[in-house]
Amino acid sequence: MTMLAAKQRPVLDLIGETPLIPLQFEAEGLEIWAKAEFLNPSGSVKDRLARCLILDAEAKGELTPESLILECTSGNTGISLAMIGAACGYRVKIVMSSSASIERRNLLYRLGAELELFDCAGSYQAGIDLTREMAAADSNIFLPRQFENPLNADDHAETTAQEIIGQAGEVHAFVSGYGTGGTIAGTGRALKEKWPHLKVVCMEPSGDALPGEFPCCHRIEGVSVNFKPALLEGAPIDQKIAVNGRDAMEMTRRLHREFGLLVGTSSGANVAAALQVAKELGSKAKVVTILCDRAERYFSTALFQH
Repeated sequence: MTMLAAKQRPVLDLIGETPLIPLQFEAEGLEIWAKAEFLNPSGSVKDRLARCLILDAEAKGELTPESLILECTSGNTGISLAMIGAACGYRVKIVMSSSASIERRNLLYRLGAELELFDCAGSYQAGIDLTREMAAADSNIFLPRQFENPLNADDHAETTAQEIIGQAGEVHAFVSGYGTGGTIAGTGRALKEKWPHLKVVCMEPSGDALPGEFPCCHRIEGVSVNFKPALLEGAPIDQKIAVNGRDAMEMTRRLHREFGLLVGTSSGANVAAALQVAKELGSKAKVVTILCDRAERYFSTALFQH
Protein backbone atom coordinates (compact mmCIF):
# COMPACT_ATOMS: atom_id res chain seq x y z
CA MET A 1 0.00 0.00 0.00
CA THR A 2 1.36 3.43 -0.94
CA MET A 3 1.63 6.39 1.40
CA LEU A 4 -1.27 7.96 -0.46
CA ALA A 5 -3.37 4.85 0.00
CA ALA A 6 -3.00 5.16 3.77
CA LYS A 7 -4.72 8.57 3.74
CA GLN A 8 -8.14 8.60 5.36
CA ARG A 9 -10.83 8.83 2.68
CA PRO A 10 -14.30 8.23 4.10
CA VAL A 11 -15.97 9.23 0.83
CA LEU A 12 -15.10 5.78 -0.56
CA ASP A 13 -17.36 4.19 2.05
CA LEU A 14 -20.32 6.15 0.67
CA ILE A 15 -20.16 4.43 -2.71
CA GLY A 16 -22.64 1.67 -3.50
CA GLU A 17 -25.44 0.06 -1.49
CA THR A 18 -27.89 2.35 -3.27
CA PRO A 19 -31.63 1.66 -2.84
CA LEU A 20 -33.82 -0.11 -5.39
CA ILE A 21 -37.05 1.86 -5.62
CA PRO A 22 -40.44 1.02 -7.19
CA LEU A 23 -41.85 3.46 -9.75
CA GLN A 24 -45.60 3.21 -10.35
CA PHE A 25 -46.62 4.64 -13.73
CA GLU A 26 -50.35 5.07 -13.32
CA ALA A 27 -51.01 6.23 -16.89
CA GLU A 28 -49.39 3.08 -18.28
CA GLY A 29 -50.61 0.78 -15.50
CA LEU A 30 -47.06 -0.50 -15.05
CA GLU A 31 -44.39 -0.69 -12.38
CA ILE A 32 -40.64 -0.78 -12.82
CA TRP A 33 -37.81 -0.87 -10.29
CA ALA A 34 -34.94 1.60 -10.44
CA LYS A 35 -31.50 1.40 -8.83
CA ALA A 36 -30.87 4.90 -7.43
CA GLU A 37 -27.24 5.30 -8.51
CA PHE A 38 -27.59 9.09 -8.49
CA LEU A 39 -27.28 8.80 -4.69
CA ASN A 40 -23.60 7.89 -4.92
CA PRO A 41 -21.42 10.66 -3.41
CA SER A 42 -20.38 12.40 -6.64
CA GLY A 43 -23.88 11.86 -8.05
CA SER A 44 -23.51 9.00 -10.50
CA VAL A 45 -23.06 5.28 -11.06
CA LYS A 46 -19.49 5.96 -12.26
CA ASP A 47 -18.29 6.28 -8.65
CA ARG A 48 -18.22 2.48 -8.61
CA LEU A 49 -15.79 2.04 -11.48
CA ALA A 50 -13.60 4.96 -10.35
CA ARG A 51 -13.19 3.44 -6.89
CA CYS A 52 -12.53 -0.01 -8.30
CA LEU A 53 -9.93 1.05 -10.88
CA ILE A 54 -8.03 3.38 -8.56
CA LEU A 55 -7.91 0.92 -5.65
CA ASP A 56 -6.78 -1.84 -8.01
CA ALA A 57 -4.01 0.39 -9.40
CA GLU A 58 -2.89 1.20 -5.88
CA ALA A 59 -2.78 -2.48 -4.95
CA LYS A 60 -0.63 -3.19 -8.02
CA GLY A 61 1.75 -0.32 -7.28
CA GLU A 62 0.76 1.51 -10.48
CA LEU A 63 0.09 4.81 -8.68
CA THR A 64 2.75 6.94 -6.98
CA PRO A 65 2.81 10.49 -5.57
CA GLU A 66 3.98 11.65 -9.01
CA SER A 67 1.17 9.92 -10.91
CA LEU A 68 -1.38 11.70 -13.08
CA ILE A 69 -4.67 9.88 -13.61
CA LEU A 70 -5.78 10.66 -17.16
CA GLU A 71 -9.03 9.66 -18.84
CA CYS A 72 -11.27 10.60 -21.76
CA THR A 73 -14.85 10.87 -20.52
CA SER A 74 -18.17 12.55 -21.28
CA GLY A 75 -18.20 13.85 -17.72
CA ASN A 76 -19.52 11.46 -15.07
CA THR A 77 -16.47 9.18 -14.95
CA GLY A 78 -14.26 12.24 -14.87
CA ILE A 79 -16.17 13.68 -11.92
CA SER A 80 -15.91 10.36 -10.09
CA LEU A 81 -12.17 10.08 -10.77
CA ALA A 82 -11.67 13.68 -9.68
CA MET A 83 -13.60 13.06 -6.45
CA ILE A 84 -11.57 9.98 -5.56
CA GLY A 85 -8.35 11.64 -6.72
CA ALA A 86 -9.05 14.52 -4.34
CA ALA A 87 -9.78 12.10 -1.50
CA CYS A 88 -6.66 10.02 -2.16
CA GLY A 89 -4.21 12.77 -3.06
CA TYR A 90 -3.76 12.02 -6.79
CA ARG A 91 -3.65 14.51 -9.65
CA VAL A 92 -6.40 13.97 -12.21
CA LYS A 93 -6.68 15.27 -15.76
CA ILE A 94 -9.81 14.80 -17.85
CA VAL A 95 -10.07 14.98 -21.63
CA MET A 96 -13.68 15.80 -22.50
CA SER A 97 -15.73 16.78 -25.54
CA SER A 98 -16.22 20.51 -25.92
CA SER A 99 -19.98 19.84 -26.14
CA ALA A 100 -20.19 18.63 -22.52
CA SER A 101 -22.30 20.77 -20.19
CA ILE A 102 -20.69 23.63 -18.29
CA GLU A 103 -21.86 22.10 -15.01
CA ARG A 104 -19.73 19.01 -15.59
CA ARG A 105 -16.72 21.18 -16.29
CA ASN A 106 -17.29 23.23 -13.13
CA LEU A 107 -17.63 20.12 -10.97
CA LEU A 108 -14.31 18.87 -12.31
CA TYR A 109 -12.61 22.19 -11.57
CA ARG A 110 -14.14 22.28 -8.07
CA LEU A 111 -12.66 18.84 -7.32
CA GLY A 112 -9.23 20.05 -8.42
CA ALA A 113 -8.99 18.23 -11.74
CA GLU A 114 -7.30 19.59 -14.86
CA LEU A 115 -9.51 19.69 -17.95
CA GLU A 116 -8.66 19.56 -21.64
CA LEU A 117 -11.52 19.94 -24.13
CA PHE A 118 -11.42 18.46 -27.62
CA ASP A 119 -13.59 18.66 -30.71
CA CYS A 120 -14.98 15.15 -31.18
CA ALA A 121 -15.41 15.76 -34.95
CA GLY A 122 -17.82 12.83 -35.21
CA SER A 123 -15.71 10.34 -33.23
CA TYR A 124 -15.38 9.83 -29.48
CA GLN A 125 -12.36 7.68 -30.30
CA ALA A 126 -10.43 10.88 -31.02
CA GLY A 127 -10.36 11.70 -27.31
CA ILE A 128 -9.27 8.20 -26.35
CA ASP A 129 -6.47 8.32 -28.92
CA LEU A 130 -5.35 11.66 -27.49
CA THR A 131 -5.01 10.22 -23.97
CA ARG A 132 -3.00 7.29 -25.30
CA GLU A 133 -0.62 9.64 -27.09
CA MET A 134 -0.18 11.68 -23.92
CA ALA A 135 0.48 8.54 -21.84
CA ALA A 136 3.07 7.29 -24.34
CA ALA A 137 5.00 10.53 -23.83
CA ASP A 138 4.83 10.59 -20.00
CA SER A 139 5.58 7.57 -17.80
CA ASN A 140 3.82 9.19 -14.82
CA ILE A 141 0.44 9.00 -16.54
CA PHE A 142 -1.96 6.26 -15.45
CA LEU A 143 -4.84 5.39 -17.82
CA PRO A 144 -7.85 3.73 -16.13
CA ARG A 145 -9.11 2.68 -19.62
CA GLN A 146 -12.73 2.64 -18.50
CA PHE A 147 -14.08 1.46 -21.87
CA GLU A 148 -11.94 -1.67 -22.07
CA ASN A 149 -10.78 -2.50 -18.54
CA PRO A 150 -12.51 -5.78 -17.56
CA LEU A 151 -12.43 -4.72 -13.90
CA ASN A 152 -15.16 -2.21 -14.75
CA ALA A 153 -17.62 -4.99 -15.63
CA ASP A 154 -16.31 -7.33 -12.91
CA ASP A 155 -16.95 -4.72 -10.23
CA HIS A 156 -20.56 -4.30 -11.34
CA ALA A 157 -20.98 -8.08 -11.24
CA GLU A 158 -19.63 -8.15 -7.69
CA THR A 159 -21.39 -5.06 -6.33
CA THR A 160 -24.31 -3.66 -8.36
CA ALA A 161 -25.71 -7.05 -9.37
CA GLN A 162 -25.34 -8.57 -5.90
CA GLU A 163 -27.13 -5.58 -4.37
CA ILE A 164 -30.00 -6.01 -6.84
CA ILE A 165 -30.21 -9.73 -6.07
CA GLY A 166 -30.46 -8.96 -2.37
CA GLN A 167 -33.00 -6.19 -2.85
CA ALA A 168 -35.32 -7.43 -5.57
CA GLY A 169 -36.19 -11.07 -5.20
CA GLU A 170 -36.65 -12.53 -8.68
CA VAL A 171 -35.94 -10.20 -11.61
CA HIS A 172 -37.25 -10.86 -15.12
CA ALA A 173 -35.46 -8.13 -17.09
CA PHE A 174 -32.56 -5.73 -16.61
CA VAL A 175 -32.44 -2.58 -18.75
CA SER A 176 -29.37 -0.35 -19.05
CA GLY A 177 -27.59 1.97 -21.43
CA TYR A 178 -23.90 1.59 -22.27
CA GLY A 179 -21.80 4.59 -21.34
CA THR A 180 -18.72 2.40 -20.83
CA GLY A 181 -20.42 -0.97 -21.26
CA GLY A 182 -19.42 -1.96 -17.73
CA THR A 183 -22.83 -1.68 -16.05
CA ILE A 184 -24.76 -3.73 -18.57
CA ALA A 185 -21.95 -6.26 -19.16
CA GLY A 186 -21.15 -6.95 -15.51
CA THR A 187 -24.58 -6.57 -13.95
CA GLY A 188 -26.26 -8.42 -16.81
CA ARG A 189 -23.80 -11.30 -16.58
CA ALA A 190 -24.25 -11.79 -12.83
CA LEU A 191 -28.04 -11.45 -12.96
CA LYS A 192 -28.21 -14.07 -15.72
CA GLU A 193 -26.09 -16.42 -13.62
CA LYS A 194 -28.69 -16.05 -10.87
CA TRP A 195 -31.74 -16.15 -13.18
CA PRO A 196 -30.84 -17.77 -16.54
CA HIS A 197 -34.14 -16.74 -18.13
CA LEU A 198 -33.66 -13.07 -17.24
CA LYS A 199 -33.70 -10.72 -20.24
CA VAL A 200 -30.87 -8.20 -20.58
CA VAL A 201 -32.00 -5.20 -22.63
CA CYS A 202 -29.65 -2.54 -23.96
CA MET A 203 -30.99 1.00 -24.23
CA GLU A 204 -29.18 2.72 -27.07
CA PRO A 205 -29.63 6.22 -28.51
CA SER A 206 -31.44 6.37 -31.81
CA GLY A 207 -29.79 8.07 -34.76
CA ASP A 208 -32.35 10.86 -35.02
CA ALA A 209 -30.39 13.41 -33.03
CA LEU A 210 -32.06 16.66 -32.06
CA PRO A 211 -31.18 19.86 -33.95
CA GLY A 212 -27.80 21.21 -32.87
CA GLU A 213 -26.48 17.94 -31.48
CA PHE A 214 -22.88 17.00 -32.07
CA PRO A 215 -22.57 13.82 -34.16
CA CYS A 216 -20.62 11.93 -31.47
CA CYS A 217 -22.48 13.29 -28.46
CA HIS A 218 -26.19 12.52 -28.32
CA ARG A 219 -28.64 14.60 -26.33
CA ILE A 220 -28.66 11.63 -23.97
CA GLU A 221 -25.40 12.77 -22.35
CA GLY A 222 -23.12 9.95 -21.32
CA VAL A 223 -24.26 7.68 -24.16
CA SER A 224 -22.41 8.18 -27.44
CA VAL A 225 -24.32 7.52 -30.63
CA ASN A 226 -21.34 6.50 -32.79
CA PHE A 227 -19.07 4.82 -30.25
CA LYS A 228 -19.33 1.22 -29.03
CA PRO A 229 -17.04 0.46 -26.06
CA ALA A 230 -15.04 -2.76 -26.07
CA LEU A 231 -16.74 -3.94 -22.86
CA LEU A 232 -20.07 -4.01 -24.69
CA GLU A 233 -18.81 -6.86 -26.88
CA GLY A 234 -18.99 -9.29 -23.96
CA ALA A 235 -22.35 -8.14 -22.64
CA PRO A 236 -25.10 -10.83 -22.63
CA ILE A 237 -27.59 -8.64 -24.48
CA ASP A 238 -30.90 -10.20 -25.53
CA GLN A 239 -32.60 -7.13 -26.97
CA LYS A 240 -31.86 -3.54 -27.95
CA ILE A 241 -34.30 -0.64 -27.64
CA ALA A 242 -33.56 2.69 -29.33
CA VAL A 243 -34.61 5.86 -27.49
CA ASN A 244 -34.33 9.29 -29.07
CA GLY A 245 -33.29 12.42 -27.24
CA ARG A 246 -36.73 13.99 -27.22
CA ASP A 247 -38.36 10.95 -25.59
CA ALA A 248 -35.51 10.68 -23.09
CA MET A 249 -35.98 14.29 -22.00
CA GLU A 250 -39.76 13.90 -21.79
CA MET A 251 -39.40 10.89 -19.49
CA THR A 252 -36.73 12.64 -17.43
CA ARG A 253 -39.13 15.53 -16.82
CA ARG A 254 -41.80 13.03 -15.78
CA LEU A 255 -39.39 11.58 -13.24
CA HIS A 256 -38.83 15.11 -11.90
CA ARG A 257 -42.49 16.12 -11.71
CA GLU A 258 -44.31 12.86 -11.00
CA PHE A 259 -41.78 11.19 -8.70
CA GLY A 260 -39.63 14.03 -7.36
CA LEU A 261 -36.50 12.31 -8.67
CA LEU A 262 -34.03 14.92 -9.93
CA VAL A 263 -32.09 12.71 -12.32
CA GLY A 264 -30.39 13.24 -15.67
CA THR A 265 -31.35 12.41 -19.23
CA SER A 266 -29.74 8.98 -19.40
CA SER A 267 -31.96 7.95 -16.47
CA GLY A 268 -35.02 9.05 -18.41
CA ALA A 269 -33.86 7.09 -21.43
CA ASN A 270 -33.36 3.96 -19.31
CA VAL A 271 -36.82 4.30 -17.78
CA ALA A 272 -38.44 4.86 -21.18
CA ALA A 273 -36.86 1.63 -22.44
CA ALA A 274 -37.75 -0.22 -19.22
CA LEU A 275 -41.40 0.76 -19.56
CA GLN A 276 -41.42 -0.68 -23.07
CA VAL A 277 -39.96 -3.93 -21.74
CA ALA A 278 -42.52 -4.03 -18.90
CA LYS A 279 -45.31 -3.61 -21.44
CA GLU A 280 -43.94 -6.50 -23.50
CA LEU A 281 -43.46 -8.83 -20.53
CA GLY A 282 -46.67 -7.98 -18.69
CA SER A 283 -47.53 -6.44 -15.34
CA LYS A 284 -46.33 -9.43 -13.30
CA ALA A 285 -42.76 -9.16 -14.57
CA LYS A 286 -40.17 -7.33 -12.46
CA VAL A 287 -38.11 -5.01 -14.65
CA VAL A 288 -35.05 -3.30 -13.14
CA THR A 289 -33.18 -0.33 -14.58
CA ILE A 290 -30.61 2.28 -13.52
CA LEU A 291 -31.06 5.93 -12.52
CA CYS A 292 -27.56 6.95 -13.58
CA ASP A 293 -26.92 10.47 -12.34
CA ARG A 294 -28.26 13.67 -10.82
CA ALA A 295 -29.86 16.59 -12.63
CA GLU A 296 -27.57 19.40 -11.48
CA ARG A 297 -25.08 18.65 -14.24
CA TYR A 298 -27.77 19.31 -16.88
CA PHE A 299 -28.99 22.80 -15.92
CA SER A 300 -27.50 24.47 -19.02
CA THR A 301 -28.73 21.79 -21.43
CA ALA A 302 -31.98 21.46 -23.38
CA LEU A 303 -33.44 19.43 -20.49
CA PHE A 304 -33.98 22.62 -18.49
CA GLN A 305 -35.02 24.95 -21.30
CA HIS A 306 -38.73 24.41 -20.60
